[in-house]
Amino acid sequence: MLGLVREEFSNKDLQFYNGDSISELIKDDFTIVIPVLNEEEGIGKVIKEVKKEGYRNILVVDGYSTDKTVSIASNNGVKVIYQHGIGKTGAIKTAIDHIVTPYFIVMDGDCTYDPKDIHNFFPHLVNHDEIIGSRTFGRKNIPFLNRFGNWIINFCFNILFGTNLIDVCSGMYALRTDFAKTLNLNTRGFDVEVEIAAQTAIDGSITQVPINYYERIGQQKLRPWKHGLQILSTVWKLAISNNPVFLFSALGALTIIPALIILFWVLMEWLQRVWHSGWALLGVMLLTIGLFSLILSTISMLIKRMEQRIMKKIKSI
Repeated sequence: MLGLVREEFSNKDLQFYNGDSISELIKDDFTIVIPVLNEEEGIGKVIKEVKKEGYRNILVVDGYSTDKTVSIASNNGVKVIYQHGIGKTGAIKTAIDHIVTPYFIVMDGDCTYDPKDIHNFFPHLVNHDEIIGSRTFGRKNIPFLNRFGNWIINFCFNILFGTNLIDVCSGMYALRTDFAKTLNLNTRGFDVEVEIAAQTAIDGSITQVPINYYERIGQQKLRPWKHGLQILSTVWKLAISNNPVFLFSALGALTIIPALIILFWVLMEWLQRVWHSGWALLGVMLLTIGLFSLILSTISMLIKRMEQRIMKKIKSI
């Protein structure tokens, strides 16, 4: 994969690649951020595996663990800081405040993500602000209810933000540090990933790469119903705040469905020589509203995408 370096890479970037290997120089351009809360069972193994892959800039952000997480991380010779703010969002915001490398990668401290997959992100950060690691391999380790909830969240997110992501809730992703410092994060917990992805889809460039996913070590903190509904609520709020015209016009376009049902019924009744003028008028009105909303949502989406292209060109100058 790494041998297929895109032609757009500058000479400076090309010198970092040598076939399928990556030099220490490019690895030092990355900070591996590991947000943790009571992960004493897995954090030591994660740090050792990250170091084994040759990454020296490792930042553990602790959410005030009550077990041995901090001491284990410190004994493994990495930098440990305590987060400010609430939940995982607070950990990410704290990390962004301390990172000095051009790029960073976030991964959990429960051994679910493989440090060997970090190299998958490298070729794409030249052209994108965020790369999400899509949990393509090992999906059997994600409980069925979680997979179903992820599908719903991805479906809603892609419709509302015009993306084509398959794992927006993934806990392993890479960010350009300069772009990350412009993010305005206001969530509290596991919905921080969708908030970052939403802001990147609107103001930057986002893509995805395949990664592995393994069985968790330690206690599960994600509650499918509670946090799933919270994430969906966040997606809805982000859509309202970032593109309300598209959202509400798209919802208005749904009136086409009942309009067609009503008009079909009226037609069937008319063929039986029964005419429902009131229902016919209602059906026509709903159809008119739906078609107008559909046109408005399409125009809104096109304008938004045009705006994104213009902003990307401005940034590239």
